[in-house]
Amino acid sequence: MEGEQSFDLLRAQLRRQRALAGMNQEEFGRRANYSASTVSAVETGTRPVDLPYARRADEILETGGLFESLLRAAQRDGQPSWFKPWLEAERAARQLRYFNPNLIPGLLQTENYARAVLRFDDTRPEAEVEQQVAARLERQSILTRERPPQVVAVMDESALRRRDAIMGEQLAHLLRMAELPHVHIHVIPADAGLHVGLSGPLALAMLPDGGWVSHLENQLAGSVVDAEDAVATLQARWESVRGVALPQALSVALLKEVESQHGPQ
Repeated sequence: MEGEQSFDLLRAQLRRQRALAGMNQEEFGRRANYSASTVSAVETGTRPVDLPYARRADEILETGGLFESLLRAAQRDGQPSWFKPWLEAERAARQLRYFNPNLIPGLLQTENYARAVLRFDDTRPEAEVEQQVAARLERQSILTRERPPQVVAVMDESALRRRDAIMGEQLAHLLRMAELPHVHIHVIPADAGLHVGLSGPLALAMLPDGGWVSHLENQLAGSVVDAEDAVATLQARWESVRGVALPQALSVALLKEVESQHGPQ
């Protein structure tokens, strides 16, 4: 697979640049604050390369961002082909709209929540799970870049009230994200009754030229929708969903109430 080849290239360059610098795994690990066994696991592929490791390697080996660039490219290559067009739209977007009736949107997930979601497919190898987790977290960098998009996320109260142990951490993260001026989180209360959003998740992106595209997912895959009539229909459904959600202040108050039931994080 293309993604696996990209990660193979990244690991080969890590080994090559370390050797060119005259360091064995133990010395590199000591300088980078990793154990020699961790360095070995990363270089042989039994442990995934994450962004902190790539950045530290760039710093120690003075490679000018080479490993961070290779990692980001490998993460993009490792995404399913049906998802790549949406990733491009997401990165370019000036405005983003997300709704999910069952889960926290990926752009707002914590590492542990993302890992749990990706493990829904119990046939997925653990190394692939970790690569996908890293890729999902890398997507979130658009939220903290110099010119971030405006993000409006609507989620159902039931998605917040899962009793899993990871939910306290996830709720605290949502509250931190809601403090960002360009991130707006709205919750549809449990007593809202039936609404059009229960038909399934949707995402919308406004591109730099002012045009809109949408992304729809199902159990197997997803697709980008850019036909004008279809996008207009999805925008109308988004407005309906947004209309039954609580205002931001009340949504944040509800988030705090649910978070308090999980204890301090």
